[in-house]
Amino acid sequence: METTNSRLTQLLSFYEEDPNDPFTLYALAMEYRPTDTGKARFFYEKLMAEHPEYVGTYYHAASLYLQLEEPELAQQAYQKGMQVSRQSGQLHAFSELQQAYNKMMGLDYEDD
Repeated sequence: METTNSRLTQLLSFYEEDPNDPFTLYALAMEYRPTDTGKARFFYEKLMAEHPEYVGTYYHAASLYLQLEEPELAQQAYQKGMQVSRQSGQLHAFSELQQAYNKMMGLDYEDD
């Protein structure tokens, strides 16, 4: 647990220095995810609003929304993530988002 606390302390220090750095926001969301879904959600939503091109956010944000039993928000996050990843040519990310979205929607096909 001490490693987690020191990592969180370091990330929060980075966040104080530069509250707009997308990597720090992402790392904080991931760090908070297992222990504080409210804080994780805050950082995921900040990322999606302020750094919509940060493709890695969408899969994890959608997963958190599903955990919080908010399927409409999960669907929106998956759809936006697929759009952004396709536009930026990140086809591996697109495929992962699409598979998770299809699974959530009860679909068993892929539309490449």
